[in-house]
Amino acid sequence: MRIRLIAVGTRMPDWVEQGYNEYAKRLPRDCSVELVELPLAVRSKNSDIARAMEKEGEAMMAAFGKGDTVIALDVKGKPWSTEQLAEQMAGWKMSGNNYSLLIGGPDGLAPACLAQATIRWSLSPLTLPHPLVRILLIEQLYRATTILQNHPYHK
Repeated sequence: MRIRLIAVGTRMPDWVEQGYNEYAKRLPRDCSVELVELPLAVRSKNSDIARAMEKEGEAMMAAFGKGDTVIALDVKGKPWSTEQLAEQMAGWKMSGNNYSLLIGGPDGLAPACLAQATIRWSLSPLTLPHPLVRILLIEQLYRATTILQNHPYHK
C-alpha cells in the first residue's frame, strides 16, 4: 500500500516541513507516504477563482496514480475518529490498493477532484490553514498506525 498526499501549495514555512517530516519518519516501512506538492494557481484581485481551482484540479488529477483510490479532504466530508481512521487503514492495507489523499488550495478542491473521489473525509468542521492540514494529516496517519500496532502513543 502506498499513500500519496497531493497538496496544493509549495514553499511551506520551515515549521511545516519539520512537523511533517517528524511524523513521516515515524511511520512504519509498510506504510509508505509520499508528499506531492503542486503549485498554487495564480490569484489576483481580479482573477477568476473558479479557473484557478480548475487548474489546480487538473494538476491534482494528473498527480494521482492510475487505479488509486482517491480520498478528498473536504469540510463537507464524513468525519472519522482516530480509531475509525485506523479501521480504514487496516482495510486499505488488506485491499492492496494505493491511495491518493487530496488537500486543496485556499479555495478548496476543484469540483472535478471531488467527483473523482471515492471518499470525502472531513478532518474538522473548522476551517484549517492548509499548511497545518499537512501536519495534522500525517500525525493522524501515524497515530492510526500506532493503534494498529497496539502501541500506547494514541492514548
